[in-house]
Amino acid sequence: MMTPTPLKGTELIDCARANGNDGIEVASNRCGYEQDINAFESELKKACQSIGVEFNSFNDILKSTTDYHKDAGLIIAPDTASEL
Repeated sequence: MMTPTPLKGTELIDCARANGNDGIEVASNRCGYEQDINAFESELKKACQSIGVEFNSFNDILKSTTDYHKDAGLIIAPDTASEL
């Protein structure tokens, strides 16, 4: 869903990460920057710097969305619901 005013700060970071897999154009549009990719990336860089996250390009946002469950350990569960 597109926001009527451009997002800033952590809201911008959250929106950009949530829409990052759809591409920078879609993320920019949904974060309220429409087709102004330069303004979107510039504001995203400011937002990242304000929370101490290194940002060089939009791809940095995508890299930071790794699956944190990957190395979380083993999942132990019964084989069937009747074995609870």
